[in-house]
Amino acid sequence: MKHYHYIFTGSGLSALMTVYEMAVSGKFEDKTILLIDSDSKKNNDRTWCFWDENNLFDEIISKKWNSALFADKNFQRELNLNPYQYKMIKGLDFYKLVSETISKYSNIHFSNQKVLDFQELGNHCVVKTDTESFTCNKIFNSIFNAELVKAQTKYPLLQQHFIGWFIKSNEAVFNPDCATFMDFSVEQKGNTRFMYVLPTSETEALIEYTLFSKNLLSKEEYETEIQNYIQKLGISDYEIIEKEQGNIPMTSYPFWKHNTKNIINIGSAGGWTKASTGYTFKNTVRKSKALVQFLKTETDFRKFHKKDKFWFYDLLFLDVLSRRNDLGHQVFSALFKKGYPTLIFRFLDEQTSFPEDLKVIWKCPKGLFIRALFGRIFRL
Repeated sequence: MKHYHYIFTGSGLSALMTVYEMAVSGKFEDKTILLIDSDSKKNNDRTWCFWDENNLFDEIISKKWNSALFADKNFQRELNLNPYQYKMIKGLDFYKLVSETISKYSNIHFSNQKVLDFQELGNHCVVKTDTESFTCNKIFNSIFNAELVKAQTKYPLLQQHFIGWFIKSNEAVFNPDCATFMDFSVEQKGNTRFMYVLPTSETEALIEYTLFSKNLLSKEEYETEIQNYIQKLGISDYEIIEKEQGNIPMTSYPFWKHNTKNIINIGSAGGWTKASTGYTFKNTVRKSKALVQFLKTETDFRKFHKKDKFWFYDLLFLDVLSRRNDLGHQVFSALFKKGYPTLIFRFLDEQTSFPEDLKVIWKCPKGLFIRALFGRIFRL
């Protein structure tokens, strides 16, 4: 069996970002690295969006917006994002950037295989694929195991699930300078449901129908709602350029408890997704940088994770949404109707002080969160 220092089981965002950070750091050229995935990452299978005030991956940003619209049935508000911009990266552009970067390093390899199993055996690990096996010193696992969360009831599991259409319209109906962050004016049907619109020109946009809920819908239900929304926008003639769909786990389950000395769970498999929103890109940038710094001085993966106040805030929010999924729109509307957008985004980026946290939290429906707080105190 061939031996590597580090093996990544799965090559999604978290694995690619971590390997990218390892490569550009220049500190791991003496380590052999292998990424294993059955997906070769050569298709534009997703988009990532995030708010940013710096130049994070600016070379592959496909679109930026200086403002964003929030709406529900009773009001709408255009949010001035300054000093932030809302930014979009296409999956394929990110894959190409990482591929071009790591191809310069002879110590980094990719194997297009399906991982069947991996385990720690004393001071080394074994990874089995459908055709061969490898040994290594450390495993970075990003293959999500939903059964870990489903097998318990202490930590709720919701899904951020969606289908999106990239469309080109014959009518100029979009404002290319303003993204629609959340539009809750659609029928909620007992869930937390909203439309998400990313216009790239007056006639082109990504339109997504998104839910935060426990159960997925049939494909037809998502697409019917998208069609209805397109008609509501005043569009009668359009073509679908591309489609995307996704399902992101939203949970505060402590995945880090399954880390061992030589195996660490990363990405959604490690709780890197922002549990309350499903945002992944910026969280993954932050976590991967921290992990690469950790690797320079530490060898025991059980020491990596640190639980903080934002984990608990997310847990309370998921308790609320799990118990009253029909009221999610009220929580977000309370936040964005009069709240300061930059403060909210800093809070969601986990960059606020405790007094600032209170300014955000105090705008939420208090009864829902007080009940969740007391319920959670007796479960932790």
